[in-house]
Amino acid sequence: MRFNDIKSSVRGFMSLKDVSSHEADYEAIYQVLNNDHRKNVRALGETLRKYVEHYKNEYARVEKLYDFDKSYGYDIVAGVDEVGRGPLAGPIVAAAVVLDNNSRDLILRINDSKKLTKEVREELSDIIKKEAISYSIALKTNREIDKEGIGFCNNEIFKMAVGELKVTPDIVLSDGYTIREFNLRNEAVIKGDTKSAAIACASIIAKVYRDNLMEEYSKKYTQYHFDKNVGYGTKEHIDAIICHGSCPIHRESFLKNILNK
Repeated sequence: MRFNDIKSSVRGFMSLKDVSSHEADYEAIYQVLNNDHRKNVRALGETLRKYVEHYKNEYARVEKLYDFDKSYGYDIVAGVDEVGRGPLAGPIVAAAVVLDNNSRDLILRINDSKKLTKEVREELSDIIKKEAISYSIALKTNREIDKEGIGFCNNEIFKMAVGELKVTPDIVLSDGYTIREFNLRNEAVIKGDTKSAAIACASIIAKVYRDNLMEEYSKKYTQYHFDKNVGYGTKEHIDAIICHGSCPIHRESFLKNILNK
């Protein structure tokens, strides 16, 4: 067989969604490649071996996240997380996600959204929205944050996001905080986006949604560089506030120490 045909076949195998269910095929392919007299074909075999090893490790890591959610013993487990509690500008956003915990087609690479690159977050956000049983996104604006307080808004968007799911969860796992005045079973999970599959997925789609929103705002309020800082208090952002004052999406209640200097 020609090298390019072999290379194409290996790429096809590596594109499979669930490599673990084709392990016998992998072993057969690897043995053929490894025993080939051509050095470049054996190198392909080594590439395939490393890929499968990486896949197995990643599958095992993510399986633990799904197992964590299943350990609560309920059929419909929702994860909810927020992004944007600390910035000086923009909304606070929450997402809620319900996954199919009985599927073997796990969503690999999910993690705390801050540990992923922008490109991976964007890709995973699309996958999560397609694969999830249900997901929803809720937000509170900077004006609502100024009026109601960040703690109240944080709690409310958790409730809003869960309330907009198309299925009613048996239990809601919330990242870091127990949801107050909430009529569903709820467990707070500290650093939940590194332990729970549903919370990790919620953190990803919430961050992608908010980051994209702040990028749009940056086109209108160019001097604040929201496309880079997404509203957080970087030196460049604070210097811009001191120079230009605040803009309509700033949280005035967060700026008192800056503007009173």
